[in-house]
Amino acid sequence: MDETPCSACPLRPLPLFQGHTPEETALVQSLKRREVTLPANETLIHEGQTDAPLYTLREGWAFRYKTLSDGRRQILSFLLAGDFIGVQQKMADAAAHGVDTLTDARFCVFQRDSLWELHRQSPTMGFNITWLTAHEESLVDDTLLSVGRRSAEERIATLLILLFKRAAALQPDAGVGGVPFPLTQQHIADGLGLSLVHTNKTLRKLERRGLHHIADARLFMRDVRALARLADLWGDGRPPQRPLI
Repeated sequence: MDETPCSACPLRPLPLFQGHTPEETALVQSLKRREVTLPANETLIHEGQTDAPLYTLREGWAFRYKTLSDGRRQILSFLLAGDFIGVQQKMADAAAHGVDTLTDARFCVFQRDSLWELHRQSPTMGFNITWLTAHEESLVDDTLLSVGRRSAEERIATLLILLFKRAAALQPDAGVGGVPFPLTQQHIADGLGLSLVHTNKTLRKLERRGLHHIADARLFMRDVRALARLADLWGDGRPPQRPLI
């Protein structure tokens, strides 16, 4: 497999990501071990796995999840290009959650002691890891707020807006022509604590109101302001500029 040097990563020029010094990029390159490509619906990290390395999702979509003994699943967060994966496992003996791919996906793989090396060799890069971890926690907080307090319409409106904004930030057209949306209704239900039937009815209701449209695995926003009011989301909703590992 041809691998891309960190200095030539297609994500780095995007406005979404902070610039790094040549020294910082070289440090990341020194810790990178390989790249791996997985097809859709494959497991990257198993729940309870003890030897998982660290990853950056370079292309595609994935999600973090936890399951109960009877197979019920809670999706914790959806992962898009640029997300850093595996930090939580480094704080414990085993992975507390699994990671599966939603689409064909490509990952940059880093050695297991990369966290220590990043902090030791570059305080700035160490802070970046802290920022990314806090950002991931904020996404989970949004999910908890939705599951705990929002109605079904509000939950789905929030998910659609946040995912649209994140995906649009990775595109040159900022989402004018829609964004990829590989989630099935089951993924939405598992992420928001809804039944599959309730999810289906609510999605159709919102689409009939002209707020969004999903077709051919793409999401189109028809009335962002109305959807944001329904979701009780304020601000411009643009993802903050972020580090890239």
